[in-house]
Amino acid sequence: MLRAALVLAALVAVGWGATHSKVNKHKPWIETSYHGVITENTDIVMLDPPLVALDKDAPIPYAGEICAFNIHGLEAPFEAVVLNGTSGEGQLRARRLIDCELQKEYTFIIQAHDCGSGPGGTEGKKSHKAVVHIQVNDVNEFAPVFREPHYRAAVTEGKIYDTIMQVEATDQDCSPQYSQICNYQITTSNTPFAIDRNGNIRNTEKLNYDRQQQYEILVTAWDCGQKRALHNVPVRIDVKPVCKPGWQGSNKQVDYEPGTGSKQLFPKMHLETCGGPLSSVRTTVELQTSHIGKGCDRETYSEKSLQKLCGASSGSTDLLPAPSPATNWTVNLVSDSGRDSDLIFRFDGHQAAKIPDRVVLQNLTDQFTIATWMKHGPSPGLRAEKETLLCNSDKTEMNRHHYSLYVHNCRLVFLLRRDFTQVDTFRPAEFHWKLEQICDKEWHYYVINVEFPVVTLYVDGVTYDPYLVTDDWPIHPSQIDMQLTVGACWQGGEVTKPRFTQYFRGSLSGLTIRPGKIESQKVISCLQACKEGLDINSLESLDKSIKFHFNPAQSILVMEGDDLGNINAAVRKVSYINSRQFPTPGIRRLHISTLVQCFGEDTCITIPDIDAVVMVQQPSEPRITITGVEKLSWLAADFRSSEGIALFQDVHIISTVTTADHHAARRPGVLEEIIHNLDYCDVLVLGEELDPQFEALQLQQGALLRKHLDVTNSTSGMSIYGVDSMSNYEQVIRQVRYYSRQPKSLLERRFRLTCSELNGRYTSNEFSLEVKAMHNSEDEDHISHIIAPPQYMQVAHHPSMLQELFPSHSSDVPNAATVLIVMCIAALVVVAVLGIYRIHLTHQQEMKLAESIKEPDETWNDSALTITVNPMETLQEPQAAEDGSDEEEDEEEEEERDDDDDDITSVESDDSEEEMDDQLPRVQCKTVQKWDKTTISY
Repeated sequence: MLRAALVLAALVAVGWGATHSKVNKHKPWIETSYHGVITENTDIVMLDPPLVALDKDAPIPYAGEICAFNIHGLEAPFEAVVLNGTSGEGQLRARRLIDCELQKEYTFIIQAHDCGSGPGGTEGKKSHKAVVHIQVNDVNEFAPVFREPHYRAAVTEGKIYDTIMQVEATDQDCSPQYSQICNYQITTSNTPFAIDRNGNIRNTEKLNYDRQQQYEILVTAWDCGQKRALHNVPVRIDVKPVCKPGWQGSNKQVDYEPGTGSKQLFPKMHLETCGGPLSSVRTTVELQTSHIGKGCDRETYSEKSLQKLCGASSGSTDLLPAPSPATNWTVNLVSDSGRDSDLIFRFDGHQAAKIPDRVVLQNLTDQFTIATWMKHGPSPGLRAEKETLLCNSDKTEMNRHHYSLYVHNCRLVFLLRRDFTQVDTFRPAEFHWKLEQICDKEWHYYVINVEFPVVTLYVDGVTYDPYLVTDDWPIHPSQIDMQLTVGACWQGGEVTKPRFTQYFRGSLSGLTIRPGKIESQKVISCLQACKEGLDINSLESLDKSIKFHFNPAQSILVMEGDDLGNINAAVRKVSYINSRQFPTPGIRRLHISTLVQCFGEDTCITIPDIDAVVMVQQPSEPRITITGVEKLSWLAADFRSSEGIALFQDVHIISTVTTADHHAARRPGVLEEIIHNLDYCDVLVLGEELDPQFEALQLQQGALLRKHLDVTNSTSGMSIYGVDSMSNYEQVIRQVRYYSRQPKSLLERRFRLTCSELNGRYTSNEFSLEVKAMHNSEDEDHISHIIAPPQYMQVAHHPSMLQELFPSHSSDVPNAATVLIVMCIAALVVVAVLGIYRIHLTHQQEMKLAESIKEPDETWNDSALTITVNPMETLQEPQAAEDGSDEEEDEEEEEERDDDDDDITSVESDDSEEEMDDQLPRVQCKTVQKWDKTTISY
């Protein structure tokens, strides 16, 4: 009213009423929009601003008065009435009660009408149309109502549950304030249950089946307007006796003894379901071996030996070999041989190695293979930086990458830039693979086969095609040398100081490159195959209703069936197997998970997971023993022959293990000879290396036929490698020969022979051999050309005889030598008497000896040589040490004895007295059985 009066006064002040014309010239005026609020179940609308209409024709009667307000809108339940026509005030009200639950808001149009020229409103004018928006305020008229008329749940005794079940109530009010449920309450007193604001019921103490099997409680609810539900809802909770669904009878630890084949893991285990109705059971057994070696127990032979064993193509080069004088580029890298001799190199972003030019050809052909083991994870903050495994770049002047293998943002990228001499067109140059394995921090085996322009990646034996291939022009030819690196890329040009860039962060092992050939998938699978895994005993006896599946590594087994008895029988057949003769000892973890599906129930029983371990026992470590002659003497001329001299023609290699003695409690164990493979034997030159112009180690052609062996030779020695039996290694080593074109300057050569199994995990003793060259006639008199040990001296193979076969010079040797010397002196006396009758024969023998002394440098022809064993050769050495002053007399007596022996041999049939002397060589031959085998002269 006040606002209308003010508006009217303003109109009068500006002269609206100055003219007293009775003509209706102007339209009424109202606001353009109104907002109103009405509380449900009432009829008055509170508008903002108030409903007022003004007319410029005021105070002219009728023409300046408001007669009506009209509402335009479909079924709008409102009407507008004029409270004062002169002031133009009106009121908006509902024609019926408004229900918020039916409609919360209304919008419609309103217009004002003046009275025109008379009381009937003829010739009246209308105002413009105004929009009215009405909001209905809610009244809390409804109480909460539970969705279910009653609730029921079951619990097992002896447990505290976070949630047993949930009750839920709703409210029909339209506003959030009154329609939301703000609280629940258990109205039953003295119950061991509680309920939260969300309706979750839990027990406050452990329930006991024997004390009470069932509980009935009442629950009520309040909405946020504090209106309580009209009716409580009953809740029934049943208590069940303890039943533990799950696997029973499982072993927490299974001990596995190497070499026993397949062993059952769960021989007495069965699944308890507490009588629940089952539709299917799915059990997964997982063998966790990621902490063993490179992901599982694999063969740890050297890369070359393993490739030979798997039938890989020859010609591969190991870019990360064990540090040695010949492969010294890895000496500064951080390596971890592990307890299973698995050679691993770790790169932390600061190490790299240059590969010498002689190791790999600078330009690869259209076909080649790159293979490596890699363990890599994401580097925080360094995702945009390339991490190079292998790179071949310009050594100086420029910075061109000819080929490289690197990781970038957890993607594996292979770059191959061809030369113009190979191709002169725009060709594929970069191959990208995006795989989860690249950054999962686990070991994987990567093989890249290149048949340009096709590049194929194998990861753990599975083929992957590149998701992106980019092209590039070939590299222009130049005279710049290239540098092959591992662990980073060499930047030799376009910088002030050459340096490594793009360092790799991770672990690598067995990085090889094979120019000219690609590997087959069969060989690749062999190279990365696990030697341990899960197995099923008596697979043919498995029920046909059981479905099972192994992953490729046989570390995960999934079994599924609908019959509980068949599932139990199938799980009891699951076993562990390790086919390595000397497996890696330690723990392998087992994880068993089970999913049970039931009939007609939304929820089903839960089977707890089981964790167990397989404890692989420490294998009996083999003791590899090399035996043979340790000192050799040869004529100098023999070193110059086309075949040289045999170094290890009587060598023997045996392997023994200590086994438990079940019959003798006091003895810790007995030695037992075993048969296993070797993977390399090295012949090392001690002292100065061989002069390649005059010296060499040789191996006869055909020595490697039908054997899985290869040989590398250098001035520092010979290496025989490949996975093969000890007998085959022994045969090859016996054919190793030493050759010298200048034997006159040669005094002696020393060699060392060692053998290994599993890439150095088990090594033999260091067998040393000393070879002497004889140059003068005095030395020639002491040479006995024995080609091989006689039959009665064959080396015994039983380990218990090892200490008896090759004893050192014991204290009883001088006593035996004394007895023999006395016998020889007596024999010489008899010979002296017989010599009187054979002076002419002695004279002839001296003439022959003089001729042989005059020509000491002539080539020794032993093609028709008769072997003569001299029993005094080794036995005279102790005696000579004691009687150094009588050395000249001993030599004269020995010369006389040799001459007499020759006479006796040549005329032993002349008379009967010579038959006595003929028995002397026989006696001496028998004494040879006690000689020191560690020294033989040739």
